[in-house]
Amino acid sequence: AAMQYTFEILGVSPILSFLNHQIENPTATSHGAEYLSTYQCTLDALLESVEPVSPKRGWDLDKVVDTVVHYWLQNSDRIQHWKERLQEAGSENILVSRIADLKALQQEFDELLGKNF
Repeated sequence: AAMQYTFEILGVSPILSFLNHQIENPTATSHGAEYLSTYQCTLDALLESVEPVSPKRGWDLDKVVDTVVHYWLQNSDRIQHWKERLQEAGSENILVSRIADLKALQQEFDELLGKNF
């Protein structure tokens, strides 16, 4: 079965709180998802941020790149929104996004729901 990925821009965060979150919750980087940060809301910046993730996780880089490009092309309003938020927030802030292996992400949601219900 081919792997499928999902990409999403989550928001703008002060650099420090993003780093602190990464350090305090090393396990929060889940099996299925990788949280990324960029200083710019550009396609190039996002693609650069996903590149190192793939070899580390054994993901298909071409597919990951396609997923990000597809998101970029499909969500111009949302991207414009985050571009503006990032500019307003100033240089101490970063754009946080997430790339995930769809199957692993779904399994995690199922486990989460299974525990609670």
